[in-house]
Amino acid sequence: MSAPLRIGAVVLRARPVIVAAGGEAEVDALTRADGADVVELRADLFADPTVERVREALVRLRAGGRPIVLTARGADEGGRPMPEARRRAIYEETLGLADAIDVEIASATLLETLVPAARRAGKTILLSTHDFRATPPRAELLARVDRGFEAGADVAKVATHAATLDDLQVLIDVTRSVVPAPIAMLAMGPCGPLSRLVLPAAGSLLTYAAVGTPTAPGQLPLATLAPLVRELFPS
Repeated sequence: MSAPLRIGAVVLRARPVIVAAGGEAEVDALTRADGADVVELRADLFADPTVERVREALVRLRAGGRPIVLTARGADEGGRPMPEARRRAIYEETLGLADAIDVEIASATLLETLVPAARRAGKTILLSTHDFRATPPRAELLARVDRGFEAGADVAKVATHAATLDDLQVLIDVTRSVVPAPIAMLAMGPCGPLSRLVLPAAGSLLTYAAVGTPTAPGQLPLATLAPLVRELFPS
């Protein structure tokens, strides 16, 4: 029997794992993050995202005791612009302080070296795709999920702008089609708040919350989301 999929010590299982997300301004809040299972540090949201600044933040977060996802989101998928060489250096030189990485599926050149390095280091690999304009058709979303697993994802992560319940239904259908393969499905925009509970009910392993300024449109505050998850998804 294969070992269960984890981020650090947190097992990804039927109850959704709550990820508290933030950038440089939220590091103190992330170290507390009451109700979160995991924290995500968005390195691209630093005012000056140097390797040293990100390393210092990760060291502070390690003191909080929760597993850490390191993300340096590319500008094409919602991150703040930074030189690609710096983005690569942040991932490669601080990898040892994170428990997982989140990288866009479209960052093919970066993934060629980063995925094997993360695998050797025993880190969980989330490969993601984001659409801030619309929810693509079901077939396109399934193709993106396939590309994520082909590129080495432990968890394929999909986030789209969902303006209507029809959009949300597409995301539910894709999630249910992929499960039991490990999927993290999220809606941004008007249906974002509802999606943080509905998509985990369909099988999404992760649900994200804000501890300060939201890192994506439609993200609920951690203090709102955590009690709902604990109530609706008992261990």
